[in-house]
Order: sequence, then structure tokens, then C-alpha cells
Amino acid sequence: MKLFIKKPIAQLMAAAQEGEKTLKRTLGVGSLIALGIGAIIGAGIFVRTAAAAGEHAGPAVTISFLIAAAGCALAGLCYAEFASMIPIAGSAYTYSYATMGEFIAWIIGWDLVLEYALGAATVAIGWSQYFNNFLESFFGVHIPFALCHSPFETSTTTTGMYAAELGSHGIVNLPAIFILLMLTLLLIKGTAESAAVNNVIVIIKVAIVLMIIGLGWSFINPANHTPYLIPANAGTVKTNTGIVNYADTFNHGWLGVLRGASVVFFAFIGFDAVSTAAQEAKNPQKDMPKGILISLVFCTVLYVLFSHVLTGLVSYKEFLVQGKEASVTYAISAVMHGYGWLAKLVTIAILAGFSSVILVMLLGQTRVFYTMSIDGLIPPVFSKLHPKFSTPYKSQWLFFIMVSVFAGFIPDSIVGDMVSIGTLFAFVLVCLGIMILRNTDPNLVRPFKTPLYYIVCPLGAIICLAMMGSEGLENWLRLFIWMGIGMAVYFGYSIKHSHVRHGKPEAANDPPNPKFVE
Repeated sequence: MKLFIKKPIAQLMAAAQEGEKTLKRTLGVGSLIALGIGAIIGAGIFVRTAAAAGEHAGPAVTISFLIAAAGCALAGLCYAEFASMIPIAGSAYTYSYATMGEFIAWIIGWDLVLEYALGAATVAIGWSQYFNNFLESFFGVHIPFALCHSPFETSTTTTGMYAAELGSHGIVNLPAIFILLMLTLLLIKGTAESAAVNNVIVIIKVAIVLMIIGLGWSFINPANHTPYLIPANAGTVKTNTGIVNYADTFNHGWLGVLRGASVVFFAFIGFDAVSTAAQEAKNPQKDMPKGILISLVFCTVLYVLFSHVLTGLVSYKEFLVQGKEASVTYAISAVMHGYGWLAKLVTIAILAGFSSVILVMLLGQTRVFYTMSIDGLIPPVFSKLHPKFSTPYKSQWLFFIMVSVFAGFIPDSIVGDMVSIGTLFAFVLVCLGIMILRNTDPNLVRPFKTPLYYIVCPLGAIICLAMMGSEGLENWLRLFIWMGIGMAVYFGYSIKHSHVRHGKPEAANDPPNPKFVE
């Protein structure tokens, strides 16, 4: 059945040539770095930080960030080599096709839906909560609990904007769907326009993060950092979606820190989203590694400092009920007296910041499916470009519908965990892919080489696997179910329509190339 048939590097490079049916090269190194920062600084720092601290790691969430960053840095070096060597759209999917064959590439491509599409859904849910805070702060109104939460959530807050709605059940998260619609329309308009909007947003939210770190440092209460690791006897906390018991294995101590790393890992997926735009970069061989690595290092430093300040302002337990998705605004309002203006400014900046994250995630998802469609593994509708804007507009609309279902009807805790385990799985295969390609095709031109690859690659895979191991049985079951659906699609459709398998040209402007390798 030739499950591991590979796509030749020469054919991959031919697909990157400019033509009337290809994506336009409009992004410079500055835009790529901003694209990475735009994706990285968002839900991870403003939402998942509080979730990881409150449920698993406590103040030691700073260590969780360092563990996650280590795994990302190692995987990032592998991504940088791939992106400089194979500068076309598709990210890990494309890299796997050239190194490990079609079947593994399909698994990666299908898995990336968990990373990008559900990543966008997770951030849209956080955007919804901050949008409600914006309405409350500036206009004294808020959207009812039922219309900005999923059916699986019940209000348990006795203070704040939902105090009067104690016991109310969610129906649909309408603000989350609204922001997805607005950004889908922007992406259809064009990548260059989307990148320009993203650049402005990045400047704003980085400035706000620096202000919170600088101004909040003097308000840190050392008692909130003691003990640094959550003890097993820390008790229980009732939340909107259930009860958190700190006695559970991955809710305290060092295992809690490791579990926290898998939660905040979601915060780092922006750097590999940069690689999905390789076919739209002006000078991908030189600029892609810079965009990936610079954005990753810059954001890691900010994350560690920010999480140290946030957990020092209030107790980690408060993030589970009072703060939730809007924990940053809550912490400022509760502790930093006299800085109410900062809380309001943060709300606006976070709304803008979340928007840029969603933008990059939706961009990444449609570019992965664009490439898979060009390869024949999914229907042609996903590679159909707009006649004026040269963007995969039909794919954008299809993913808008899919992502809206998750954002509107599923809690962020479930969606966010699915994103993390899916992303980690992709990173493991990328690390292994570099090792395979170094041995099977050592003479390929590599503008950027992963240093000490025989150490970096296996170590990156091991760290990512360790974080996956802490995800819990429920998340593993969700991953298996999702991959099971993917297998049905592959053997039912993809294997019959694969251009590589049947020796077909990738696109109308590409010459036939039947010389594929096993």
C-alpha cells in the first residue's frame, strides 16, 4: 500500500515557485518575528498562566514555563532547519512528508487541526471573557452568563459581574463566535493586510506586558510565593466546571509543575505558526529561522517575569474562581490600588492581543490544509484561492464554522488541553524528522543547521513526550478518538486521491513528476 511513500524535496521546492495559483510572498523578517510574537503572547500569558498556576503548579508555574520553553527551544531549532530548507506552506506536515512519508505526514496534518483550529477556539473563549470585562469597566453592562459561556459551565461566582446569576447555566459563547467571524473576514482580505494589523497589535500588547511587570513588581506579596510548590494537603476548590483537588497526582509538587508545563505549552505554539507562512515569506531561507527563534526567546523571558508577578499579586487559588480567563485584570483590580486605569488598559490591550493570536492560528490552519489539498489528501475546496485576494477563502469559511462550534459550546479547559497534547505530538515528530533526514539525505542544502542535532533532536522529543505523559487519560482518549477519525478519512479518501502516490502534478502550473521515492 506504500504508506510511507515520500515527497521529493525537489518537488516541494517546485511548488514554492511564484505562479498565478500560488500564495503571494509578502512577509519580511520583521513581519515574521511579529507574527510569532503575535501568536505567542496571548492566551498563554493572560489565560493559561492563571489556569496552570491555579490547578497544578501554583507559584512554580514559572518553572513550568521554563520546562515548556526548553521543549519548544529544542523543537524550534528543528523547525528552523526545516523551514530554511523547505520554505513552503504546511509546517510540520510538509516536513514529515519529505522525511517520514505520506502516512506520518497525514497524521501530522490532521493533528495540526488540534493545534491551530482548537488553539483559535481556546483564545476566542478567553477573548469573550475579557470583552465582557471591557463592557463592565467602560459601560457598566455585561453579556448574560448564558450567552457567553458553554452549556457545560455553571456560574459559581458569589462576587463580580455574575454574582446575581449564581447557578445560571451557559448556552452559547456568542462573543467568541463574533471575533472569529471578524478575523475570518480580515484573513480573506489578504495576508499582508492581516500582518500589518498584527504588527500594530504586537507593539501594544508587549508594551502592556512590560508595564504590568514593571508596575506590579512592587506589589508582590512574598506570602503568595510560599510554599512555591503546591502541597498535597492544599485542599479543594470549587470552580465553574467542577472541583479541583490538590491531592490528585498532577495537582501538586513537581508532577504538578510538569502538568503545568503541558498547560502553558499552549502559550508557545506561535513560533511554529510562523513556519506555516513560509511560502508567503520574501526570503524564507534566511528569515524563517530568525522569525522562529527570536520570537521564541523574546517571549520566554517575558513569560517567566510575568508569571512571577501575577502569582505574587494574589493567591493561586483565587485564579480558579474570581479571575478565571480574566485573571490579570482581576489581580490588578484586587491588589494594585490606584492602578484601575491599568486594569482598563490591560483589558483593551488583551482584547487586541487575543485577536492577533486568533489571526495567526486561523492563518496557520488554512495554510496547512491548503498544502494538504494541493497534495490531494483532502478535497480541492481547501486550496481554492480567491480570484482577487489570492487567499484560501473557502477554507477560511469552513474553519470558521468548525472553530465556532468549539468556541461557542465547549469550555476552554477542555479545548486548551486538546491543543497542548496535539501540539506536543507534532513537535515530537518534527524532532525525529530532522534526525531521519540528516541520515537519509545528508547532502541537502541547509541554510540553517540544528546545532548538535544528535543531542537536540532526541532531547526535544523526550521533553515533549514527558509533557504529553502528564496530560491525563481523558486527553489521551480525545487524541486517540480524533486520530481515529483521521485514519478513516485517510483510508477512505486521501489514499485514493494522493498526487504523490499516483504521480500527478501538484497544481496546474507544476510539471508532472512521477519519480517518487519509497
